[in-house]
Parts: sequence; structure tokens; C-alpha cells
Amino acid sequence: MFRPTRRTFLKAAAAAAVAPHVVPARVLGKEAPSRTLRVGSIGTGRMGHGDMRNALYQGLDDSVRARVAAVCDLDIARARHAKADVEKRYKERNIPAEVKVYQDFREFLDRAGVDAVTISTPDHQHALCAVAAAEAGKHMYLQKPFTYSVGEGRKLVDAVRASKVILQTGSQQRSDMRFRKACELVRNGYLGKLKTIEVVVPTDGGRGNPAPMAVPETLNYDMWLGPTPKAPYTQDRVHPQEGFGRPGWLQIEAYSRGMITGWGAHMYDIAQWALGVDRDGGPVSVSATAKFPDRGLFDVHVQYEAEAAYASGVRLVSHNGSAGVKFIGDRGWLWVARGKWDADPKDVLRTKLTDDDVHLPESKNHMLNFLQCCRTGKDPIAPAEVGHRSNTVCVLHHIAMKHPGKTLTWDPTTERFTGASTDANAMLDYPHREPWTI
Repeated sequence: MFRPTRRTFLKAAAAAAVAPHVVPARVLGKEAPSRTLRVGSIGTGRMGHGDMRNALYQGLDDSVRARVAAVCDLDIARARHAKADVEKRYKERNIPAEVKVYQDFREFLDRAGVDAVTISTPDHQHALCAVAAAEAGKHMYLQKPFTYSVGEGRKLVDAVRASKVILQTGSQQRSDMRFRKACELVRNGYLGKLKTIEVVVPTDGGRGNPAPMAVPETLNYDMWLGPTPKAPYTQDRVHPQEGFGRPGWLQIEAYSRGMITGWGAHMYDIAQWALGVDRDGGPVSVSATAKFPDRGLFDVHVQYEAEAAYASGVRLVSHNGSAGVKFIGDRGWLWVARGKWDADPKDVLRTKLTDDDVHLPESKNHMLNFLQCCRTGKDPIAPAEVGHRSNTVCVLHHIAMKHPGKTLTWDPTTERFTGASTDANAMLDYPHREPWTI
């Protein structure tokens, strides 16, 4: 129902091939209408509202000149709230604005007339919306985790490259100086030979109420379920009807894998960035144990412990606690988290790289980096391949949780389990409910 016909796809692809990303200011002048990068937001809830506002504020930067022009949410009340919020903020800056509102992302992509989108939907809808956006020729800022499954992730990477659009994964720690410099110090051997990486992820909690409720009139619930099986509506399955509190779907395995992808997508991304395998690599083995206590509707893992190995010999150990990443080499260690870092010896934090050292791409603002790349056509700091490989590590850990006591072997090239663990390959994707196939 949502996939374009061959004719419309080829027509869009041909138009994209001959059109520039945005006409340069030197050609038409700073205030020319075609200079404006039109941005739309798919998903305007807890994270989506923040991404939408971020696009609004960073779009004021003259290097991008972007404007939020349309919003879309399966809960139309949230979409209308987002429209009012955007128009109010532009009015405060004396910027004329009229924001279009949509409930169906397919109609949004077909009619909104935007150049780029933010996608901040539940995890099980990421691939659905993002592949459609790629085929429609839209650049996108996609919230992490990249997709729900490894199979979806590979399809999305292929769609992005085939359509030649920009995709920025919402792994904003890459735009933080401490995380970038930590990875540079590790890559350049300032901790000596790297032995172990320790990843720490927070823990979920609470209990979900499974009692069926009447579906709110503002919500297209069948479309919200999308590719997942039919299930009775209850507020704890979706999101609060008042305010923007943490939604229950984050703790329901049909829609999210829990903290292993929620926070793991950030932390494992940094681990692989430091290893230099963030675009085309991954671990070669993984094992894990986890607790899945009875918590009513909520069924994702809580505590877990895991160990993975890379072909280089580096061990990756994981457990619950205060989120962060610790790199341990034969000459010292370095720990980094949001807003803080530490090391032994401490002098390593004051190290200045030489011209001969590896220098990683630098971004000071994740959304601004995305919008600038929409202008230049260059890859952002967290492109599709990075988002896919970082999420893959998370999914592998989740699959290992389902095989306690076993060490699963993984081939990063074929993206398949090998040997005695081949039964785990069935968990790399899942049957998508029609018509929400990818």
C-alpha cells in the first residue's frame, strides 16, 4: 500500500539524479526561495518533538537556512501540537510560517514538499518510514536504533545508497568532543595495545498494565502497530495521552529490544568507532545472559551480562550500570560518558594529536552537521552504514540473551551466524504484517 510503483520510483530517481541538493546562495542570492531547505518531522512525540525543535533552531544557522514546514504523527493530537509549537517559535522570531499537518507518513512523503525529514517513531517503524523516505528522495535524520532488525538495516542501507540521499543516525555522542577524542586516543595507541572495552548500559524497570482500553479517537492504532501482529490497545503499549512521558513501547519486545538498543546503540557505537570497524565490521562471537522477569505488559530484558570478541583479539564486555564506555590498554585506561571522562594516567587526556595521527571527523552539533550535509551532499558523521553496524552489535547481544550458555559465532562480512549457531539466523529479521512490508 505504501510502496511506490516502478514508474513513480524511476521518475523520482531520474529527477534526483539531475537536481542539485539545494541551489547555492551565490547563484540565486541569500534570500531566494530555493535557498530554503524545507524540513518535515515524522513522529512528534517524546523524542520527535525534541528533534523537530532542534531542526528548527539549527536551521536558523545561515550555513543551512532550513525551515520546519510539515509535521506528521499517527496521533493527530500530537501533530497539531507540534504545528502550533513550530509556528509560535517562528512568530517569536518574525519568521512567516505555516506548517502542514499529516497523520499518514505516506501522504506526508507524497504531498508535504519537504527536502529532508526527521524520523522519530517507535523502533519497529524506523525501517518502514526510512526506506519510504529514501525512495521518495528525502534526506533524513533517523533516531537510533537504526532499525529494529538486522535484515531491515541492510535493506535501509541499500535504499539510502540507491537513492543517493543523506542519512544521519541519531548517535549524537559522535558530535561530542570527549567521545571523539577518546576514540582518537585509542585508535592512535595512546593507551598502548587495546585489550578490553567495557560497555555499561542502564537498566529498565516498572510494570506495564495489559488491560485493554478504548482506542483514542486521535490515534490510528492499526497503522501504529504497522508490521507487528495485531494486539489490543492499552495506553502502556503506546504512549501517554497526556504529556510526553516515557512511552511503554520502549519496554515491549515486539516494538523495541529494551536498553540493549535504547542505550546500547550509543555505547556500542563508540566502542566500534574506536576500533575502526564502525562501517563494515563487527564482533566475531558473542555470548550473553539476561533476566526477563514477569513485569506484566513489559517483557524486555532487565539486568544482563555479555562478552563479545573481535578478530583483532579485543574483548568487549558489557553489563548494567551508569552508561559509559571504558577502554583498557596495556599502558592505561580511559573512561568516557556524557559530560565527563577520566583516565589513568591522567596525562593522556591532555594529549595533542600529531599530524601523523588518525584524526576522526569532527562535528560540534549533530543536527547542524546533518543539515549542512544536506547542502553539500557529503556523508554526515553517523551515516547509514555506521548506524546499521552499531545497531547490529546491539541486536546480536539481544539474540545471544535468547541463547544463554552458548557462544554465537558471527561473520561481519555476510552478516550471518555460522556453525552450530545457525538457528539464531532466524532472529535476524521477523515476518512483517501486510501491507507493512519493506
